[in-house]
Amino acid sequence: MTEAADPRSEALELALASQDVAAVAFALRHDVVVVPKLVADASAGAAGGAGGDGADGAEGADGADGADGADADGVAFGAAEQVRVFGRENTDKRILLLFSSADAYAAMVPNDTNRQVMLYDASALRAFLEVHLDVLEQVFFDIAGPHTMAATPEDLLKALH
Repeated sequence: MTEAADPRSEALELALASQDVAAVAFALRHDVVVVPKLVADASAGAAGGAGGDGADGAEGADGADGADGADADGVAFGAAEQVRVFGRENTDKRILLLFSSADAYAAMVPNDTNRQVMLYDASALRAFLEVHLDVLEQVFFDIAGPHTMAATPEDLLKALH
């Protein structure tokens, strides 16, 4: 897990452009993926309940409700950075959004003035999925397009092994 000034995965961009599931899996195993970072709103209090664009249900998954190792405020013990996940109203399941570049993330949240991302390699993404498999219902890649793909968390985990 690292941060970069202009993070991107050219391999993932190309794989998504070709809509090639095997190439996406290969890129995820051998390159990096851009992961939205939860940015705590100072007025919101605890880091586990940051807001996103309107009622998108954004919150931190390293501190997702019910996650193993999380305290009562939803902050994972020892977690300095949390992944921003998204939820729908009336459900406790979350959606993980992954991106080929910081620009692809910016296209999804254009009005967010404090967009921050992290780079995950295969082992960091695998560890995240293993911990939060019970709360994740879907994973989308570059959801703002033009080459969106989706996977179940279980299928993504299999692809990372």
